[in-house]
This record gives sequence, C-alpha cells and structure tokens, in this order.
Amino acid sequence: MAGLLPFESPVFVRICFIHQNIPAQFRHLIDGLLARGDEVVVIGQRKALARWPLRHQRLHQLGYEATSASPPDAASASGIEFERMAGRGRAVGQALRLLLSRGLRPDMVVAHPGWGEMMFVRAELPDTPLLAYCEFFYSDRGTDVDFDAEFPSAANVRYILQLRRAVQLLALNDMDAGLCPTAWQRAVHPAPLQPKLHVLHDGIDTDRLRPHPAASVCLNGVTFRAGDPVVTYVARNLEPYRGFHIFMRCLPQLLRRVPQAQIVVVGGDDVSYGRRLQGGESYRARLLAEMGGQFDLSHVHFVGRLAPGVYQQLLQVSAVHAYLTYPFVLSWSLLEAMSAGCCVVASRTPPVQEVIEDKVNGHLVDFFDVAGLAAQLAEVLLKPQEATALRQAARRTVVNAYDLQRVCLPKGLALLDRLASRQPVEPLV
Repeated sequence: MAGLLPFESPVFVRICFIHQNIPAQFRHLIDGLLARGDEVVVIGQRKALARWPLRHQRLHQLGYEATSASPPDAASASGIEFERMAGRGRAVGQALRLLLSRGLRPDMVVAHPGWGEMMFVRAELPDTPLLAYCEFFYSDRGTDVDFDAEFPSAANVRYILQLRRAVQLLALNDMDAGLCPTAWQRAVHPAPLQPKLHVLHDGIDTDRLRPHPAASVCLNGVTFRAGDPVVTYVARNLEPYRGFHIFMRCLPQLLRRVPQAQIVVVGGDDVSYGRRLQGGESYRARLLAEMGGQFDLSHVHFVGRLAPGVYQQLLQVSAVHAYLTYPFVLSWSLLEAMSAGCCVVASRTPPVQEVIEDKVNGHLVDFFDVAGLAAQLAEVLLKPQEATALRQAARRTVVNAYDLQRVCLPKGLALLDRLASRQPVEPLV
C-alpha cells in the first residue's frame, strides 16, 4: 500500500473514492472537496496513482496491484475475468481495513461498480453511505455489443457480460445511490434500480474550452489557424467503437469535394473498447492499408494524444468536428468540442441524440453512412458562415447544462454532502 500523507487540518467530511484508474471521473469532485477543506482518501491501482501528480496534506492515497493474468483460451476467459474482478475487490477490502486500523473511517464512499472494486465494500463498511458511479450497464443486446456487424464480439462475450452484470448488480444492490453522467446512461440500467440513479455529468471547463477566433496550433510541423479548412476527429484510441473506420472511409469522398481540407486525427493506437485485431495490428494500420492510394496522405495528420493546452488550441481552429460512437458511454470530447465552439457532425446514435439536435446545435448522420458523413463535413467546410449559428448553439448547450464550475461541481458536492450526512436526496434528473 502507498503511504498515507500527513494530515493536520480540521476535517469537515472524509470521503473515500475508489477507482482503478483514479482520479478518472472523480478528479473534479476531489479537487472541489480539497479546495473547501475536506479530507479525501483515494484507492486505485498503483500505476494510476503514480501517473497522478496531485499531493495534498488532506489527500490520502492507497494503491493496489492489478491482476494481469491472461486467459489460456477463450473458453476460460469468463472465469479469468471474474477472478480479476474479485481480486480487485479483495485488494480494495484490504485497503479499507488499513484505513480503519489507522482511525480513518470514511463518512461515505464513492466507487465505480464496473470492475469488481465495490464487491466487498459493504463487508468492511456495512453502515457507510455508498455512492456508485454508474457509467454503463453491460448488455449483450441493444447497445454496443450487437451494433456493428463488421466487428462482431467474441464468441464467448455473453458469458463474460453475464459475469460482469453479476458483479455490477451486487454493487448496485449495495449502493445507497448512483450517479450517471447522462440520461441515456441511466436508461440502460435495470428499470427497478433507476429511481436510485441521479443524472449529473462530470462537468466541462467552459471557461478554458471556449472559442478563439485568432487561435493557431502547430502539429507535426504544420501550423493550422482558425479559418483554415481543418477537420478534426478525436478519440482516446482509434477504434470502431468511436467510428474510426467510418471516418477513415469517408476521407476519399471528402477530399474529392474539398481538396484543400486538412484532416487532423487525435488518438492512440491501443484499444479502449471492443476487440483487438489479430497479430497486434492497430485499426489505424488496418484502415490505412484498406484506403491506400485513395487520398493524399499529406492532407491527413495523425498526431497521437495531445497535451491539454494543444488539444484546446486544435478544437479552437477546427472548421468542423466529426464525432461518431456506438450506443455506448458518451465521450467528454464531444462536449469539449461543443464548448470550444466547434461545428459538430455526429452519429445519430442515442448517446449523441441526448446532446445534439440535428440542424439546431450540430448535424447528425447515420453512423454507417460513409457518403452522408463525407457530404455533411464537406458542406460545412464549403459554407462556413452557415455554421455560425450551430457553433453558438453548441456552446450554449454545454454552458447551460454541463458547465463544471457553475452547474456540475456545485450539484455534485451538494449530493455528496447530503449523502454523507444521511439526509434525504431529491433525484437529479
């Protein structure tokens, strides 16, 4: 376990956050609690804690080692998956026992139920208020798993998902309340549990991510400026879940319509969601091979992952931003692009439709409509003045409903306070 940092100041409330990739979605809540004088305990994988530079006299960090065993064959993958989740649960239980042995009993716990870390929280803290961050409920029908026939899930995926659901349901049964970033993410959870689920996004820093008509950014030795025909695409990793294959396939048609367009693609070559390709091949390499010779590669710039300031500048120079997703967790990047005043062309999928209304604050196209995506991106590039109202409406949407400092963080801290003090909580919907 990582050592506990010294604590000297008076405590208003002590809240424990549990997430394997801490701070993850809890970053803003943790910052807000520390800023007002509360005490915070975090439990997560040691490698995640090592990547997180925050140190504070009222912040206690406990790390655990993740189980990394690989399944010997597909038939045993579900059992290995369950053991991994149970291992995380045991590690968190040990961390909680250590806390209690040092007199650091939490006033409440906030945890992610998706990876087993909540499995034994109730065994160690039977009477402590427990808030679950209900990001997504695994299903094998009607969401991500059966959406894209081109990239089918593994044959044993239903076994794995059944075990994941079992672990989630155990955690959701134990929670006092749950928190979902969007209404659609709440709606995919079992109906009997939904009355306990509050809808509140993590929050977008709209003061930082705002339009800048004189913005510029230099990437791979090329300088892009606001007003240039720049098409942006952003994902943590370039993969089908975020429509990377659809986006790449639209580029030949897009560049024929707008030969001067510059395409900037942000994202890594790993896989965050779904299946990996055989032999370690990346989806970028696969799609580049498929599209070889169909467009001028000098107009397509793969820039990997960007530092926050550079990423902000890129969004500010974007002439049009493409966002595609399976019916799955909504990306922060969509709301960040809207906050920066991008004109967004997005997939007509349920998570997106909660945020974007076609022709009001963005454009929607069918996820699989390659020609339609190319045509809509080209139209925005060729008629930039017609996108002005959409850009302004997109930013208003985020400022009004997803602003970090004025909307999401105050509501989130108020929810924590009421739960920690065991007061009744009105639903956030």
